[in-house]
Amino acid sequence: VQLVESGGGLVQAGGSLTLSCAASGGISSINVMGWYRQAPGKQRELVAIITNSGSSQSGDSVKGRFTISRDNDKNAMYLQMNSLEPQDTAVYHCNAVVLGRQYWGRGTLVTVSS
Repeated sequence: VQLVESGGGLVQAGGSLTLSCAASGGISSINVMGWYRQAPGKQRELVAIITNSGSSQSGDSVKGRFTISRDNDKNAMYLQMNSLEPQDTAVYHCNAVVLGRQYWGRGTLVTVSS
């Protein structure tokens, strides 16, 4: 399974961005997909996850601001990020779980300026 993120960039506080994750290779076995982020000097943390049936969960720090979605026909996953805050600055990674094994994308950098 290969995962490629896109859509990161520089945005002012209060702005919005949409991240995309394109999946290929063995995608029919993907059950759970998710977004994780890692800020400089911090551990990687869960942003949101979504199952292939559309059930989702979000981390407490992004609830009400970020929305995860998935298009199984396009083999893609998205993260709509609204009301961005400087503390959202991080590298955002796409994750997929296939038969208990985790796969990661290289990440896309999101920088939120104050």
